[in-house]
Amino acid sequence: MSQAVDVSISDESIKLGQFLKLANLIDSGSDAKGVTAQGLVRVNGDVETRRGRQLVKGDVVTLAGRSAKVS
Repeated sequence: MSQAVDVSISDESIKLGQFLKLANLIDSGSDAKGVTAQGLVRVNGDVETRRGRQLVKGDVVTLAGRSAKVS
């Protein structure tokens, strides 16, 4: 797994689906549904299947060996 890249958000939290796109872990927002439903996304090391999951600063999201940290 690669070193997590810091990705800044402007609010206190962000939905997982939105963050995946913001962090360039997926190509388009519509891809979020597929990768989460397939169990390919991990949040803080645990599989996450809810694309609406609220992320807060410090959370680390991993997909396909790439990681991004909410900051």
